[in-house]
Parts: sequence; C-alpha cells; structure tokens
Amino acid sequence: MSFEEQQDFARQVADLNKYGQALNRCESVEEVVSLTLEAMSLLFQFSYSTFIEVRDGELEVVHSTNPRLTQGGKPGPVAQQAFEAAETVVTTGDEAGLDGDSDVTATLAVPAQVGGEVTAILVTRSTSVDTFGEEYSRPLEILASHAATAISNIRSRERLERARQDLETRKEMIEMYDRLLRHDLGNDLQIIAGFADVVASEVEGQTAEYVGKIQRAAESSADLIERVGNLVSTLEEQDEPEPQDLRVILEDTAAEVEANYPELTVDFDPETADYRVYSGDLLDSVFTNLVSNAAVHNDGPVHMDISVAEAGSGTVVIAFADDGSGVPEDIRSEIFEMGAKGPDSSGTGFGLGFVRALTESYGGDVTVGESDMGGAEFRVTLQRA
Repeated sequence: MSFEEQQDFARQVADLNKYGQALNRCESVEEVVSLTLEAMSLLFQFSYSTFIEVRDGELEVVHSTNPRLTQGGKPGPVAQQAFEAAETVVTTGDEAGLDGDSDVTATLAVPAQVGGEVTAILVTRSTSVDTFGEEYSRPLEILASHAATAISNIRSRERLERARQDLETRKEMIEMYDRLLRHDLGNDLQIIAGFADVVASEVEGQTAEYVGKIQRAAESSADLIERVGNLVSTLEEQDEPEPQDLRVILEDTAAEVEANYPELTVDFDPETADYRVYSGDLLDSVFTNLVSNAAVHNDGPVHMDISVAEAGSGTVVIAFADDGSGVPEDIRSEIFEMGAKGPDSSGTGFGLGFVRALTESYGGDVTVGESDMGGAEFRVTLQRA
C-alpha cells in the first residue's frame, strides 16, 4: 500500500506539517531530536527509534529509545548503509537487529539531505511487522527532511553567532594595535624625522648620505603606519555578516578585473554560483584582491577559472584557480599574515592579510594551494545563508 492510499493519509500529512512547523521553531539541536523522536513514536508506535546526526562525515547517535545504543556512540550497519547510499534502506529478518539476540523483525533507515549532503538519519525498528513498505518510509522521509532542515538552520545560526563574537574580539585587538601604532610608534617616528632633518642641515659627505637613509626609512615607516591605519579603520567599520547574493558579487568582480587587466582572462559560469552567503559590503574587495593578484604577480597573459568547488548544507567554497607561476609551498602557511609577501613581491604584503581578516570576520576561511593548471588556487569558504 502506498502512503497516499492509507485511510489515515490526510491525518498523517496534517500531523507531519504540524511537526515540521514546530521543528522550525526549535532553538537547539536537543529540541529537534526530542520532538522528532516524539513524532516517530506517535506516527508509528514502533519499539525503537534512533536519531543520528552526521558530523564531519561521521555518524553519531544523538538519542535512541533502543537500550543497546548509547548517546555519542556508533549506530548499527543499516544507518551506515543509508548514509553511504544516500537513500532509504530496509532490512528484515536476522539482519534487522543489532545482534543475533535481538527480537527486531524489520528496520527502516531514512537519510535526510540538505543541499545534497546527508546531515541526519532516522532509524526505526519494529518487533511486530515483517517489513517496511512505502506507507512507513514516505512519512518518515518527510519527517527526516523537516528535522535535517531544522538542524541545518540551527548550526548555521551557531556558526554566524561565533563569527559575530570573533568579529567583536578582532575589532578590540585591532583598536589596541591601532592606538599602539599611530600614537606610540608614530610619535617616535616624528622625533626621529625631526632630529634627522636638523642633522641633515649640518653635515655633508657620507654622514649626509646616512642621514638621508634615516629620513627615507622614517618616511616609509610613517607611510606604512598610515596604510595600516586605513586598513584598521576599514575593518572596524565592518558590520555583522548579512545574507548576500554570491552570483552578483562574482559577476561584478570578474567583469571589473578583466576590464582593468587586459592580460588576464577569466572563465566564470554565473549559473553555478546561485547561492546566498553571509558576508559584508567588502566581500567584493576580497574577490577582487584574489583575482587581480593573478595579473599583478605574473608576467605575461594569465588565465583564471572561478568556480564553486563545493556547496554543502552550511558552507560554499569558491575556487580561484590560475595558470600562473603559483605560490611556493614553503610560504603558503604564512602568506596570509599581515605584512607577509613573497621574495619577488613589490607590494606591501597586506593584501592577502586583508583578505583573510575580512573572510574570517564573515565566519569563513581562505586557503591557497596548487591549481590543476599548475598555478595558484585560492579557496574561499563562506557560510550559506
């Protein structure tokens, strides 16, 4: 019998919709799990119900009414099968129980996907039916989808809250360094430059040459402090991350950089980037910096591919891959530090530091490796909205 052919079909659909609405109002994963197990008990009235969450590719029992399963433990093989196949699995007979002494006659494992990724699995076991047909699997699949969506939303809110807290901490540290640089070091440089000017008017020859070097070093340091101060001001003004259209930002970035750098060609399919991500008004600066780097730090024509490399339930990974000279492996771990730059770079070394600071303030991450074309590949991870 199909799910729709049951006599109580309308009632079950109404019950599932009510639970779906209630699950979307849950504030914690524990609430979602408790409400889901309650729904399973009322809908099916079977002996054992288990809620399994997928965390970093590993299955973990969150809660179960089966005394043979413990919270935080590993589920039975049927859950693993459902996870790997990403589809509903039914087992019967001896294979249905967790061990040979079990009185379970049939087991139903239903995976729930969000954004193409299995995030939760619901398992119910019966000691009274011989198998599970569609009249059981379909309502459980609907319930699993509601539960997985609710958990995904909660996890996204948690990641966003951590990003907001990190942003506040980062702003406090930035303000402290800003005061230190502009006030203490700035005053010292003014004193150095002032005395150097006095000495320069009274000496000549090699001594005058040395004084000139002191003056130039003081001017260069003052200029660097001003640029760092501007960066600090920019970061301080960043608001909390908000949902943004990734496609629009990438389209504008690709068009702008290609127009400004004739030696750079960019391949980008906008339809692959139809996602909303949490970010701020300066996300375009992050992307522009990464794309323009390919033109600035390579001689001759450079080709870049921009693509969405991964799109899970909670994050989107954007890849910027070029066929240039790449980033040496021995400096990849430090290239995002403020002031760090390659041995042949003529820049200030703050561009990629700026990229990382902004990306992390959005709750994301940025890494660099080697592209399939032999050049550099920067990957920016952002939270999905």
